[in-house]
Amino acid sequence: MIKRPVKAAVQCDCEMIHEDIVREVGGMMPPAGDFLRLADLYKAFSDPTRVRILWALHCHEMCVCDLAVLLNMTKSAISHQLKSLRLSNLVRFQKQGKVVYYSLADDHVKDIFEKGFEHIRHD
Repeated sequence: MIKRPVKAAVQCDCEMIHEDIVREVGGMMPPAGDFLRLADLYKAFSDPTRVRILWALHCHEMCVCDLAVLLNMTKSAISHQLKSLRLSNLVRFQKQGKVVYYSLADDHVKDIFEKGFEHIRHD
């Protein structure tokens, strides 16, 4: 883990309210429910195992068995994480005979994932 210096919090010492800015931004605020849904979406990315699964599915459609071998985990553990990802609409599945293949739900998920990596690698 890289330790970074702790910066002191910067605080505004004025008592002036910029009413025009507050009014403008307030008029653009999405409904409270949208913020809850967005927070739930980001919670799905908060688990390293789920992120590793998303990375694998970003590269290729895969079944639970393949993901279990790739990530050195049990099929049960992978299935549990895939359920969370499905409920968050981040992955989808399709059955082909007895095999269930998982993939990213859509290009939005791919974009979110790629932007996340771009952000953490940017210094």
